[in-house]
Amino acid sequence: MCGVYINADPILYESRTRSLRIHGVITTVRLENLFWDVLQEIAARENLTTSQFAVKLYDELIDLRGELPTNFASFLRVCCLRYLSMREAKKPVAKPDLRVNTASGSALTSTSTNGFSDSNLHVLKTG
Repeated sequence: MCGVYINADPILYESRTRSLRIHGVITTVRLENLFWDVLQEIAARENLTTSQFAVKLYDELIDLRGELPTNFASFLRVCCLRYLSMREAKKPVAKPDLRVNTASGSALTSTSTNGFSDSNLHVLKTG
């Protein structure tokens, strides 16, 4: 189980500092590369650059809370995790449709919602 995590490319958890200009003030934000990649993905969906998207989040956070964020880097990480969680929740999950042999009571086939069928497959694994 841990192999999924420990085999991650070290570049993904290497930190990178970027300078952002927020209303004329240059500030630096240090995040792991994976978070910068996710922010870039979200920004692209919004037709913005990563910097433009970060400023938009900053502005909307101030509008909502009425105060400056105390830890903007942590806020950005949480935004990334929330985005990934919501994206994952919308992903269709392949659920096996086990057909049972009425004579023996054993599973004959497993058919996923995408039509895949294999008489030797009892558990459908998604990757």
